[in-house]
Amino acid sequence: MPQEKADLRNLSEPVRFKRALALLLMTLVLPGSAQIVAGSKRAGRWAWRVVAGILAIVVFLVVLGLIWRSGTINLLARPGTLRVVQVLLILLAIGWAALFVDAYRIAQPMMLERNHRLATSILDAVLVFVVAGALIWASSFVNTQRDFVASVFGNGQKSKAEHGRYNVLLMGGDSGADRIGTRPDSMTVASIDADTGRTVLIGLPRNLAKVPFPAGTAMAKQFPNGFVWKGCEAQCLLNAVYTYAAEHKNLFPGNPNPGETATTQAVSAVTGLKINYFVLIDLAGFRDLLNAVGGITLDIGKRVPIGGGTSPIKGYIEAGKNQHLDGYHALWFARSRAESSDYERMTRQKCVMSAMLNQLSPQTVLTKFQGIAAASKQVVKTSIPAGELGTFTDLALDAKKLPVSSFSAVPPLIHTGNPDFDLIRTKVAQAIQKSEALDKAASEGDGKTTDTPKTTSTKKPSTPAKKPTNSPTKPANDVDDVASICKA
Repeated sequence: MPQEKADLRNLSEPVRFKRALALLLMTLVLPGSAQIVAGSKRAGRWAWRVVAGILAIVVFLVVLGLIWRSGTINLLARPGTLRVVQVLLILLAIGWAALFVDAYRIAQPMMLERNHRLATSILDAVLVFVVAGALIWASSFVNTQRDFVASVFGNGQKSKAEHGRYNVLLMGGDSGADRIGTRPDSMTVASIDADTGRTVLIGLPRNLAKVPFPAGTAMAKQFPNGFVWKGCEAQCLLNAVYTYAAEHKNLFPGNPNPGETATTQAVSAVTGLKINYFVLIDLAGFRDLLNAVGGITLDIGKRVPIGGGTSPIKGYIEAGKNQHLDGYHALWFARSRAESSDYERMTRQKCVMSAMLNQLSPQTVLTKFQGIAAASKQVVKTSIPAGELGTFTDLALDAKKLPVSSFSAVPPLIHTGNPDFDLIRTKVAQAIQKSEALDKAASEGDGKTTDTPKTTSTKKPSTPAKKPTNSPTKPANDVDDVASICKA
């Protein structure tokens, strides 16, 4: 060390200053290099080993992501993995800061002129603040991700795709002081091709009556002729299944989600699809989620009232192309009932879902993740396990490249008071087969060979539903024509 000081004294002041700056910048570019050159080579080598290890892990994850994207996301999204990453980022911040401090010591600032010493000290402090601060912020980001995954996604049982499709029941529910229990106001099944991500949205009206349940379930035993009893009137509709099950938990011993389970069973019997998972969104908090992602843009063909019903109309969401809606206006666009029917409302809700699917980019999720996670924890409840997060993220990225088709079980094709459930299941199967035919055509266009379109389960409920005597003859479109109402 005395010889090193003597050597430094023999250097000119500008050279000593440049040397000090170089040591700090070397630590920024390659941690440990300053120690290798002018300090403790042992400490420098340990720093290099850490850097090499981190680079090896990053390269491994990049290659794994290129080969198996969903598996990589699943691995990185696990709460345990995220906790390890959070701790490592904090340790890396401390270690890197210590290397900057040591590089400053090696630079011998007391041998510099006052102005040069001040500049070196400021640079060192700025580098410590920026680098360590960025790593601490990254650890906070990872902690938010971990908390989000742990809060929203559980450790539920993984459900395999059936006939090459995942079917997810999306429910939008209002809960509040003026509501008796929770009743899903909107129910849509997203049927997703497990290979391509191509999605079919199947809309079910909340006022669908006499809904059946799969044979052998508690609800099927309770309601062998469908969800109906003498004098039930408005209490025996599809959206009341949730409340009934929640109030009769004895039918679902040990089940923490009786309302969701019963509704999922009813929807499965109605559509003939195996429902893999459910997602319940509280519409009252949906506004915060939309604000977090910056809103959505729609082409609106018909103006929609804000308010109405039991409250006065406070304004309108005007018609027009490229209308940007914030959370407040998007929520009213999706839920407004005034001056329209429930079926038009279902169409508007599907427009909102399609817009979020198409417009929510990975960049938006990354840059606004803190707000998205905070809002989602309050408004989203799902049975999708954390281990499947990567699978559905992967499918969502693929789905963004493809158009979304849809079918709604609404009049005039379906008489909601006395539905023809066989017809509903047939139309659902046809809508899915048409969607799969598009993938087959695309594959054949690429010179690939594919199997025939996958068939869709059309299991019947415990008791077959009777066809209505006044079943309408006018056909409804299998793929909704929503251009007159909205377009994402």
